[in-house]
Amino acid sequence: MNFKKEESLLANVKTAPRDAILGLTETYVADPNPKKVNLGVGVYYDDQGKVPLLECVRRADEALTAAGIARPYLAMDGFPEFVRAAQTLLFGADHPAVSQGRVTTVQAVGGTGGLKVGADFIRRFAPEAVLYMSDPSYDNHRPLFEEAGFRVETYPYYDPRTRGIRFAEMLEFLRDAPKGSVALLHACCHNPTGVDIRGEQWKDVIKVIAERRLIPFLDFAYQGFGEGVDEDAEVARGFARELPLVLVAMSFSKSFSLYGERVGSLSVVTADSGEAARVLSNLKRMIPEEAHSGRLRLHSAAARHLFVLGPVARADGRDARALLGVRHRVGPHLRRRPESAQPRLRCRRNRRDHRLERGRALQAARRGLRSPGPARPAYHASVRKGSA
Repeated sequence: MNFKKEESLLANVKTAPRDAILGLTETYVADPNPKKVNLGVGVYYDDQGKVPLLECVRRADEALTAAGIARPYLAMDGFPEFVRAAQTLLFGADHPAVSQGRVTTVQAVGGTGGLKVGADFIRRFAPEAVLYMSDPSYDNHRPLFEEAGFRVETYPYYDPRTRGIRFAEMLEFLRDAPKGSVALLHACCHNPTGVDIRGEQWKDVIKVIAERRLIPFLDFAYQGFGEGVDEDAEVARGFARELPLVLVAMSFSKSFSLYGERVGSLSVVTADSGEAARVLSNLKRMIPEEAHSGRLRLHSAAARHLFVLGPVARADGRDARALLGVRHRVGPHLRRRPESAQPRLRCRRNRRDHRLERGRALQAARRGLRSPGPARPAYHASVRKGSA
């Protein structure tokens, strides 16, 4: 049947521009060059150019299938065991904020889903807050927070001349930020520069945020890719020790090679247990909009719980050895800085340090302890785009 143009409500819809990241991937697929490298989507590949299926993930999925677990609806805040495991992985079992009941955690659609839930939550209770992100930052940050209603500004961060951080300028800028503003920070493996705030510098950042009563929001998509699982988490743990309000969005896409599963969480550190309970009640009211679009996945959450806490992952050191090997092959090249770079931003290690670290990690894996952090991916040296 032929319709007149004016009869269609969609007649004036224009073709949207092609997604830049997906367009680059399409060009990559069509390129016949055998030495091609895809720097579009931020995904870790093995030496054969494939997305790896970690042994611990495979075994966890097999265990779930064998158990014959049903697929009921989940609670609005997610699969309980997964939520507890994610919180423990982030803060540690003995962190004061956890033991005092000051932390509430909910499951989210990857790290980006955690950012979205956190953005909507802040916007509801601090509607006048301005969000400040690093210059540059992850491509999805600006549209995500602008869509939530924030005015988004940037603070000084990367210096292309030294390939370091404009740290003094950053602190000075945050000191002048209006009270109650949101400071969006990368906990480790800054995207897209790969240049991180380190050590004592984080204490200076926490001090300024506390003095100005800013709201810190940590984007934590690469736990274990920087210095190690616990070492990278120390940033979030330091904020939780010193401040009464911290938000942390986590992603397990990279660290467990679970890109399509969209496994993530949002944790909110509060002043006391009563406040944490009230925050959780509000998060639950905000989450259903996401849940109805397939936000919570029982099978993936259960599997993640099994290999985060259970003996399946700890008893097998193959994932640790494979990822650690790539980390040591790639790491020295990623950590190079020109001589003009700030000394604290340079993280070269000599061969003896590498051998000692690798030996300790392999021994821990053989004893069945928690695996060391995964390898920092090769694309980290370039501009990385993709799902958090």
